[in-house]
Amino acid sequence: MWAQDAIIRGVILDENNQPIPSVNVTYGEEGTLSDFDGYYSLAIPANTTATVTFSHVSHENVQLTLQLRPTENYEFNPVMKTDVAQISEVVIDAKKRKRVEGITTISPEAIRKIPGANAGVENLLKSLPGVSGNNELSTQYAVRGGNYDENLVYVNEVQVYRPFLIRSGQQEGLSFVNSDLTANVDFSAGGFQAKYGDRLSSVLDITYRRPTDFDASVDLSLLGASVAAGGLSKDGRFSGIVGVRYRDNSLFVNAKQTETNFRPVFADAQTWLTYKFTNKFELGFLGNIAINKYSYEPLTRQTNFGTLADPVALLVFYEGQEEDRYDTYFGALKGTYVVSENFTAKLIASAYHTQEQEYFDILAQYRLGEVNTNIGSEDLGEVQFSEGIGSQLTHARNDLDALIFNLEQKGTIELDDNTVEYGVKYAHEDIRDRVQEYEIIDSAGFSIRPPIIDFANNQPYQPFTAPIVPFTDIRAQNDVQINRLMAYAQWSKRTDWGSNEVWMNAGVRAQNWTVSGEGITSNTQTVVSPRAQISLKPDWDMDMLFRLSGGLYHQPPFYRELRDSTGTVRPNVKAQQSIHIVAGNDYSFDLWGRPFTLNTEAYYKSLTDVNPYTLENVRIRYRARNNAVAYAYGLDMRLSGEFVPGTESWISFGYLKTEENIDDRGYIFRPTDQRLKFAVLFQDYVKIIPDLKMYLNLVYNTGLPGGSPSYADPYNFQTRLPDYKRADLGVNYVLVHDEKRRDRGIFKPFKELTIGAEIFNIFDVRNSITNTFVRDVYTKTQYAIPNFLTPRVFNVRLTAKF
Repeated sequence: MWAQDAIIRGVILDENNQPIPSVNVTYGEEGTLSDFDGYYSLAIPANTTATVTFSHVSHENVQLTLQLRPTENYEFNPVMKTDVAQISEVVIDAKKRKRVEGITTISPEAIRKIPGANAGVENLLKSLPGVSGNNELSTQYAVRGGNYDENLVYVNEVQVYRPFLIRSGQQEGLSFVNSDLTANVDFSAGGFQAKYGDRLSSVLDITYRRPTDFDASVDLSLLGASVAAGGLSKDGRFSGIVGVRYRDNSLFVNAKQTETNFRPVFADAQTWLTYKFTNKFELGFLGNIAINKYSYEPLTRQTNFGTLADPVALLVFYEGQEEDRYDTYFGALKGTYVVSENFTAKLIASAYHTQEQEYFDILAQYRLGEVNTNIGSEDLGEVQFSEGIGSQLTHARNDLDALIFNLEQKGTIELDDNTVEYGVKYAHEDIRDRVQEYEIIDSAGFSIRPPIIDFANNQPYQPFTAPIVPFTDIRAQNDVQINRLMAYAQWSKRTDWGSNEVWMNAGVRAQNWTVSGEGITSNTQTVVSPRAQISLKPDWDMDMLFRLSGGLYHQPPFYRELRDSTGTVRPNVKAQQSIHIVAGNDYSFDLWGRPFTLNTEAYYKSLTDVNPYTLENVRIRYRARNNAVAYAYGLDMRLSGEFVPGTESWISFGYLKTEENIDDRGYIFRPTDQRLKFAVLFQDYVKIIPDLKMYLNLVYNTGLPGGSPSYADPYNFQTRLPDYKRADLGVNYVLVHDEKRRDRGIFKPFKELTIGAEIFNIFDVRNSITNTFVRDVYTKTQYAIPNFLTPRVFNVRLTAKF
């Protein structure tokens, strides 16, 4: 009897390609349920026409009629659509459920297509309101007044990290997140639930895809290449994807004002493997190896600035080079066990190891002078009179070795309309750090001393006998261990309030950490963070959702926050604390017969025990003191929908004000005080040639504070950089796709083939990221000379799927 059966199996997906658990798969009186990954397997009679029905309470039924041979193993992966006719009220699908929690869901397909100098998840995040990034070469982003260290990033529920020593965006190379492997992207800009962790600003939650069949993709451009492949075993128990990437920033760096010899090698390999031992237990492995080599030899630089009436130029001649290397290794095991229909338990163990070196010796000899503005002159634009002459020697021999272990047990319990989630996590961080760097500044033959040393120079009347010292000199060697114990518990419930729907969530987090190490007095601290959310969907004709969330958020210090500007580790640094309140509204409506959504959020943060810092490109230098208070408030708005039929685009607007008060001296701008933000992400195609597509990524940000020179009082330097304006354009032509398959010739192997061109910074705007401060020896004036980012750059791109 058994030999006359066949097997039908597969993975059941929704319209967002997410697996659907608890789907009834039936044939006659026989049936089964899909598991938590949407996987099912059902025996049906062979040599008989059989009709298999897939049913779920919130999706339309799917029926499949087929006839199989004896012992045949047939794979069928149905996509179930949301059933809006089953019940009277609007069904909240997966995407809308995320909006109930205040989470923005981003399409992975848009991530892969939207152009950007550093294309990927972070590139798209910077088009959202409340998210700012004034450096196209960097994957770092600031959210609602926070800095780069205040953002949590998870991949398949595993927390990931980035290197410590990177100073500039052109050194970064690759983000940890591989867009080719991504299935789902969720982002919260604040007011997130207790389960997500201890950071002040945001959560980025990435889910890597689970292949349902063999697939592969290739992406080639002048900026590098990426290859990804995935597959599923015949019995459906083992699945895996792997991605390899290479990136070269030479196209951008060679176009900047500094002439350089530049040899970068940024490469990584990443994999996500899963094996289903039973329908109740699954084990997954996430692995990543990244090797980033950065070799930089500057030659010359000329930067023209000032005004039309008084143009000034900085001309620099360089000697020396910089050799940096960042090697990171990451591995995680994730076990998921379905104890019962109401209880799922997970155990996650991960290890992160980074070895970093930062070596450079660079001598910069500069001239600061007036520019020839005589249009008829052969020397137009050249420096004709020097107002300042000097040199700068920078040296570094910095090494860092960090090893981080995490072990976490978490679970979800479903009780009627109630959901209880909990987690306990232990983390051990072992950091060994050597800092040896100095800077010598010479102006017209005089070595400039640091202003922090009190001395008198009465030459020529008295001989000067004090030793010549560098302008900055940092020497430290640290061996630090940090042990953390974290736990959370939260409760969620959906209920009715009259004819209205209500979702409630309340939770609490706690963390205890101990800082110890060689020559360090051990210190232990504990923080507790309660949080809550409530969402209301009124029974109105219009589709409206109101949301209110808030709580007490803490950020216990990581190693970089413990180390001050002299390289000394201060174990008594407290966790920064924020009282955070977010009020939001989502309004969904139809316009021109197409769906649109207007998302609005107003927020307020009151921060205490703030650890002040300075921002130099992407490097953050903390004071390692909790001697400030701060606040941030603002308004974020985003209108998204099908401006062009069949495509998703959006317009974002954000207003932010954030200031800090250091040592009770009064409020000044925080380094991330990005007042206004406007962004447009637009997709279009030619109506008569629908395979010719256009993607536009436009961002306008008002200028950030321009920073201050070394040792300077930031209260005396409250100027701002110019506004950041950038537009990136991509034009693609799809040669092959699902409805345009070619069965002959060179195109036969392709499921999709696209060629295109990209123009970065279309209008060639001179954006700046920081200032370099140079002295005029005659007037004793310090000029803030902008460090400009990339000009207009062209790129070609080829993508293929197999």
